[in-house]
Amino acid sequence: MARGIRHTVGMRYFPPRRIVCLTEETVETLYLLGEQDRIVGVSGYAVRPPGVRREKPRVSAFISADIPKILALEPDLVLAFSDLQANIVADLVRAGVAVHVFNQRDIAGILAMIRTLGAMVGAAERGDQLARGFEERLAQVAATPRAAPKPKVYFEEWDDPLISGIGWVSELIEIAGGEDALPKLRFQQAAKDRIISSDVVRDAAPDVILASWCGKKVVPDRIRQRSGWGDIPAVRNNRIVEIKSTIILQPGPAALTDGLDAIVRALWPESTI
Repeated sequence: MARGIRHTVGMRYFPPRRIVCLTEETVETLYLLGEQDRIVGVSGYAVRPPGVRREKPRVSAFISADIPKILALEPDLVLAFSDLQANIVADLVRAGVAVHVFNQRDIAGILAMIRTLGAMVGAAERGDQLARGFEERLAQVAATPRAAPKPKVYFEEWDDPLISGIGWVSELIEIAGGEDALPKLRFQQAAKDRIISSDVVRDAAPDVILASWCGKKVVPDRIRQRSGWGDIPAVRNNRIVEIKSTIILQPGPAALTDGLDAIVRALWPESTI
């Protein structure tokens, strides 16, 4: 049987037994579903749960992968994310590997990914339960009484050029009781379409700046020293907060849990969440 073809007998479906995950959110989701034994290879960025770095071989970065190493693992399914991994996907498809590419860019998409992945591994009910648990938690945080007015928040995904936050981050800011300073940009999926000028942020005058420089350590002094930013309320009141990219820039469980909690703490320092 060709590598990567999930076989059926009659109408019976046999879930994939050997899965390679090229991004971290599918790794964490499979662990939460109790299906981690199906994982045979992971992204080098996978750190949740912590044991994954010891338990699973690393086979890829984000836009590059060790194709021979992946093929040697004989996966019957590879999970990828977005057009940014298109070149990796093309190589795997040409090698006869079954690939599923997710493209979630908002909270609804994250929840759909969890349910879809659950169904793919024969754990549809557990996938739905996991997603419903996250939905309930998000609703609970959103319903928490907060002081008025809402703090205006600028989320910075990269510093040079300046790139604002993607859709799910904007939604999480609102769930946490804040107001996205640049809400229209949430609909721009590609990072290049969320590049902004320094003046745009200065004119928005955010009360809080959240920064997560995609794996690079945030340096608040660089933000403070930008021309004209001294009068921004967030800078003036020293409300510049780093959020680790591992908990906010992966469109999966981490963002809906630890990522959201970090936003709440940044906006409401006295909150117990």
